[in-house]
Amino acid sequence: MRVLVVEDDPDLAEVIAEGLRDQGMAVDLAHDGLTAAAALDLTAHDVVVLDRDLPGVHGDTLCQMTSERVKRPMVLMLTAASAPGDRVSGLALGADDYLAKPFHFPELILRIRALARRKPDVRPRTLRVAGIELDPIRRIVVRDGRQLNLSVKEFAVLEALLLASPGFLSTETLLEQVWDENADPFTNTVTVTIGRLRRKLGSPPVIATTPGIGYRIT
Repeated sequence: MRVLVVEDDPDLAEVIAEGLRDQGMAVDLAHDGLTAAAALDLTAHDVVVLDRDLPGVHGDTLCQMTSERVKRPMVLMLTAASAPGDRVSGLALGADDYLAKPFHFPELILRIRALARRKPDVRPRTLRVAGIELDPIRRIVVRDGRQLNLSVKEFAVLEALLLASPGFLSTETLLEQVWDENADPFTNTVTVTIGRLRRKLGSPPVIATTPGIGYRIT
């Protein structure tokens, strides 16, 4: 899942981003409306966590722009304006959910995941390929009846490969989908994560590598 956090308070934005990354989400940051609009043009996001009072382009305007996209992300307005009228007006602008500050972080996580499930092109509840079953909601992976204990990134890489199957995913695509804009394009983190994932999946091997092309589930 890829999330864009749009928050003009850098400290709060970083806290939110790190918390979401700990939950296995790829997170991009924007501190003003103009940067957020550019990020939305550049990258497909599942959910936008949107502060309402933004410099550059106001959050209300950005919300309206986002809601008019053909393949739009879901929008969670996150704002200090918590009166019932504020919530109604925010939802009327095209927001899909509204959470007032200060908020309880576990609730933010649950709301983001719920919004991602509501997207029109939402993925099936359970992915089944090559004897592997992955439940993205309960975050459970089973291979041939054996439940696997995967790290957050291992789970996300496997989910991306299963969704792409039988096609290939390049290292660059995996970095974009599973990590985020801060990932070093020259890092070997994808290779290392794939190696750990192969060991945990066991025999027979199911992740094939084609040099110069990428990885796929066989």
